Parts: sequence; structure tokens; C-alpha cells
Amino acid sequence: MADKGNDPAVIWQTMMGEMEKGFNSFGNQLMASPEFSRVMNQASGAAAGAQKQLGELMEKYLLAMNLPSRAQLVGMAERIQSIEGQLSEIKALLQQVHHNSLAPEGGYGTTQRPPRTKQPPPEGERK
Repeated sequence: MADKGNDPAVIWQTMMGEMEKGFNSFGNQLMASPEFSRVMNQASGAAAGAQKQLGELMEKYLLAMNLPSRAQLVGMAERIQSIEGQLSEIKALLQQVHHNSLAPEGGYGTTQRPPRTKQPPPEGERK
């Protein structure tokens, strides 16, 4: 059997462990420096600026293609939801009015007829 000191797998594991420790130490030192923070802030600002410019460019492109932008689609969706809500309210009111008009005889939805005062003619006198 191979000696642990000469085993290639053990040597490889030891070498990788030491490299990992070195990279972690270097990364910690790098992130602790004020220069790293400044560079990261600049990179974040540049990315935000690029994203804004891309959004504006896309807006112009969509306008040129006569297509709605994301903001316009969101606005339309909000208006459609508002209209659907209003239609639901109208539908509920119409159902309530319809239900009230179908109230039973003598209910609050109908008027009573006055009693009949004129008597029908006798059987022999009908035309």
C-alpha cells in the first residue's frame, strides 16, 4: 500500500486546502480595504446607469416600432382591472334590482288593486 506522504490524493487534498486558505485570506484582505469598497460602489453606479440607459433606449425602440412599453402595459392592466371592478358592481346592482322586481304578490314590489265594484252581467244578458 502507498505511504500517506507519497499518496497523490492526499498531496492533492493538502495542496487544494492550502490554496483555498490563501484565496480566502486574500479575499478578506481585499474586501476590508477602502479601495475595494470604492470600486464596488463605482461598479454598482455604472451598472445602474447602464440599466437606465438601456431602459430609455428600449422605450424609444418600442415607440419607433409602434409597440407599447412595459409602463404602458402596466397602466392598461390597471385600467382594465378598475373597469372589471366597476362592471362587477353594476352587475350586482342589476341583479338586486331584478330580484326586487320579482317580489311575491302583495310584496313590497307590487301595488294592490282596488276591490271591484261593478258586478258582471247575468248569464243571459251577455253578448
